[in-house]
Amino acid sequence: MTRLTVTAEAYPIAGSFRIARETRTRSEVVVATLTDGEHRGRGECVPYKRYGESVAGVVAEIEAMAHRLEEGLDREGLRKAMKAGAARNAIDCALWDLEAKRTGTTVAGRLDISPVPLVTAYTLSLGEPAEMAEAAAAAVAAERPLLKVKLGAPTGDAARIRAVREAAPDAKLVVDANEGWNDTNLLLNLSACADWGVALVEQPLPASRDGVLATISHPVSVCADESAHVAADCARLASRYDAVNVKLDKAGGLTEALAMLAEARANGLSVMVGCMLATSLSMAPAVLAAQGADFVDLDGPLLLAHDREPGLLYEGSLVHPPTPALWG
Repeated sequence: MTRLTVTAEAYPIAGSFRIARETRTRSEVVVATLTDGEHRGRGECVPYKRYGESVAGVVAEIEAMAHRLEEGLDREGLRKAMKAGAARNAIDCALWDLEAKRTGTTVAGRLDISPVPLVTAYTLSLGEPAEMAEAAAAAVAAERPLLKVKLGAPTGDAARIRAVREAAPDAKLVVDANEGWNDTNLLLNLSACADWGVALVEQPLPASRDGVLATISHPVSVCADESAHVAADCARLASRYDAVNVKLDKAGGLTEALAMLAEARANGLSVMVGCMLATSLSMAPAVLAAQGADFVDLDGPLLLAHDREPGLLYEGSLVHPPTPALWG
């Protein structure tokens, strides 16, 4: 019989983390643990207020599945029984981990892949141009070749991206506006990103108002984040976006994320595999999903004051696949 336990944990952020809609000083995660008396599987998720989630609510959602899990609910059954989101992600990843421990076959083995280390983006929080230039210069000194630049302020984003580019002339840049732009400044900011050699712009407009992206040319490739949650979204988004950001917390687990990656490719979309601000336990399954992705953004543990132990091995911006002691 499979038993479920749920814990809520908090990890301080190194400094603070600022995006267009909030500033955070700690990461709050929820961990689901499944045991059969001999083996243990874990999955971590991040309840996200933007999607109407809270720690208490996600804990309750997970706990409500305890009886079903005791009865042998599998991953495909879970996809039907729960909506996409953080709670389902934690259980889905715990089921993958438990299956690996029970069978002695890693998740990578079950997926028939040989995972390799990946270069992850490193995030620069939203700030004044001089602050962001200083952070970019520090990232360059730390040999981080891929930078994710948080924008989305009411004014001044063109100056911010210029400042970052001048401080990091050789870095590959991804911009994340976090729904912060509007019809008035969209083309101005996209043009500035094109001028300064940005490779990709994430979610420039609110998810509820992104239809305009289907009516304009894109001087820079545009990636859906808040607009893209599950595999079924990809066909609808293909006329508006050039790429989708696949996050396990949005998709509701590795199972749905893998389906979403396949559906994105089938619809001609490039893919980013991203993350919420969390520990290595959240990143571990995403590292496997990110094998072959066009962009990888799995820097959550690098932004924390400390990670869980054992964690993923990061060498600069190179993130290695998980060991079974952590997950999978």
